[in-house]
Amino acid sequence: MAAACLLIEATNRADTPPPNAIFGLSAIRQRITIIVMSTDTPTESNPSPLRESARRTLQLEHQAVAALCERLDGDFDRACELILACRGRVIVTGMGKSGHIAGKIAATLASTGTPAFFVHPGEASHGDLGMITRGDVVLALSNSGETAEVTALLPLLKRMGTPLISMTGRPGSTLARHANAHLNAGVEREACPLDLAPTSSTTASLALGDALAVALLEFRGFTAEDFALSHPGGSLGKRLLLRVADLMHQGSRLPSVPLGSPLRDALLEITRQGLGFTCVVAPDGRLAGVYTDGDLRRTLDQHNDLTGLVVDEVMTTPGKRVSPDTLAAEAVRIMEDNRISALAVIDDNGHPIGALHMHDLLASGVI
Repeated sequence: MAAACLLIEATNRADTPPPNAIFGLSAIRQRITIIVMSTDTPTESNPSPLRESARRTLQLEHQAVAALCERLDGDFDRACELILACRGRVIVTGMGKSGHIAGKIAATLASTGTPAFFVHPGEASHGDLGMITRGDVVLALSNSGETAEVTALLPLLKRMGTPLISMTGRPGSTLARHANAHLNAGVEREACPLDLAPTSSTTASLALGDALAVALLEFRGFTAEDFALSHPGGSLGKRLLLRVADLMHQGSRLPSVPLGSPLRDALLEITRQGLGFTCVVAPDGRLAGVYTDGDLRRTLDQHNDLTGLVVDEVMTTPGKRVSPDTLAAEAVRIMEDNRISALAVIDDNGHPIGALHMHDLLASGVI
């Protein structure tokens, strides 16, 4: 039995056309490559019927998805062109299992730079059609291409002049024939042994929807930063959006002592603020250095008597520092590379304006 791995490759290449150019889509279609890697698995002396059933299902669904490559044609380009030219949103619809797949496709499109949402076809015929405007594009899913609730929308969409992209398993179906572009997601048979339950067909539709979304995001030059803007609550969003200024301690919470202060004053400031260090500020307001918990241990190792020591003699200069606009994720890297737990934050003139501790980054979810 062969194990299959599906990889949809989408590389952000330097020769990608600008977003407003509706051409060159065949190059995108050629780069949506389905790579199948097969490895032989050891023969089992007493194979489990449950595992054999699972392997048979995965093999059938793998074959269904792999077959999509040969069917990518000009209609795929046309579907992409319609969506790229759309000034509204992509309305994705489908009934039953196709409806569940349609909802996932809508979510993937929306999170990768193509505004989209799902409309239930049954509800559309009872008022929700008002959600669809002339500036939208409709992507309708139906394995048979004859689903009554979906085909009932055809006259209304034609009257409104709303472009229609169909995704069916039958190119000669009603839905396919009336669409501006048809995406063929047909399969030889379902993975269900009765050839009834939507299994291979829904997997193929889902993969084709992913291929469509990836082709569009690549064509638009969609970046990780763009992705983060629609995922501000996720870990990626926090890593790409949060900056030092969002997390730093400032004002009365900024540990600081003047240059020339007795070491005792620096230790009291570190204890009072609880950040493990204090800034040492020059008369002109610039950051002269920092004194940390680590510096204290080195001071104790090098001096038998701390009486009379001033912070200038034992501080770290110039000390690690960052600007308030530095990404929080970059601050994490600086701390890890230098094995420190806190950073001074300075403005463009070198004046300390904040302090950032590793605990702040942990609490925010950046790490």
